[in-house]
Amino acid sequence: MKTKKSAAKRFKVRASGSIKRSQAFKRHILTKKTTKNKRQLRGTENIHSSDIASVRAMLPYA
Repeated sequence: MKTKKSAAKRFKVRASGSIKRSQAFKRHILTKKTTKNKRQLRGTENIHSSDIASVRAMLPYA
């Protein structure tokens, strides 16, 4: 089995087993977004519970 490299670049598995992801909508066209909005897009989030099975299938060795 191969790891989906696109998924490996987007997701990291924490030591507890939860999977973290970065926030979307923070790459370009930032001038029209408010400072509060951009500040709240910082950091990482857990992936949604409905996506865990598919992400784990893409990262078989993580």
